[in-house]
Amino acid sequence: MTLMNRRVTLKERPTGLAGPEHFAMDEQPVRAPAEGEVLIETLLLSVDPAMRVWISENPGYVEPVLPGEVMRAGGIGRVLESRSPTVRPGDLVQARLGWQTHTTLPGSVLQRLDPALGSALDWIGPLGGTALTAYFGILDVGAAKAGETVLVSAASGGVGQMAGQIAKLAGCRVVGTAGGPEKCAFVTRELGFDEAIDYKAEPDIKAAIRRTCPDGIDVYFDNVGGPTLDAALGAIRLRGRIAVCGRISQTATAEVYGIRNMGVLIGKRARIEGFLVFDYADRYDEARRWLSGHLKAGRLKQRLHVLDGLERAPEGLTMLFRGGNTGKLVVRVAKED
Repeated sequence: MTLMNRRVTLKERPTGLAGPEHFAMDEQPVRAPAEGEVLIETLLLSVDPAMRVWISENPGYVEPVLPGEVMRAGGIGRVLESRSPTVRPGDLVQARLGWQTHTTLPGSVLQRLDPALGSALDWIGPLGGTALTAYFGILDVGAAKAGETVLVSAASGGVGQMAGQIAKLAGCRVVGTAGGPEKCAFVTRELGFDEAIDYKAEPDIKAAIRRTCPDGIDVYFDNVGGPTLDAALGAIRLRGRIAVCGRISQTATAEVYGIRNMGVLIGKRARIEGFLVFDYADRYDEARRWLSGHLKAGRLKQRLHVLDGLERAPEGLTMLFRGGNTGKLVVRVAKED
């Protein structure tokens, strides 16, 4: 029997929120691996804000996903057949697998999972790309130091959860923004943030930041952009740092918010810097060892929001931008065992 690959492809580019109506499903025969290649069964897929950028006409830093192509996504898979010397059948690997049940890739692009560091769910969550982004954003770009105040937006999301906890481990006072009392309680009670701002309930985000960060902000880890970034700029301290990770509030909106407080950077001698986790690829092993050690010791945790079934991946992308998830969004395509 021919092994079939179920795929989710981009049907048309969205102009606002992306949802199931912008994608299509089909099946194609699996391609057998050539020399140096590997056939992989997808187990878990990550759903991330960057996906909305990838399906725009000009993402800026990568080629866009074209209509008719499989939706781009990182994930964890199991090797079914290998013609590469680097991996064997049964190995778990991490790669850009896409929204599909099977894919054939060169062995050279695969990251073989080290089970000593964590499980497959750990590797897509607290050892995955979102955790690496938080690690380098807080410790390198933000250069957070003990005694400083750190503000993290989208604190209950995949990156925000880890960013706040990493800042706490660095000895910082940490405040997070999240949407709704349940998410705010999760951020403070379960993750250990010092305070949380419910941006949905606050009539004035600037006043909320002044109230929770009365001495100002040393580091702002920005996941959302827009008015929250503007308010954080207004509260930045002398030689403060802003690490721009994402702008989820601006990605699917027709009218982009104009930042007004950029002039603050001059008098405060502050720094604002955007970054991509890929910039630190040669240090992934260092970060994962650090993260794994704290994870096993119980000093780090991450809640995953898992959707079962490949067909739910487009639904997950909509959920992400509507704030319907608490924790990192993951699609389980097949059982890990």
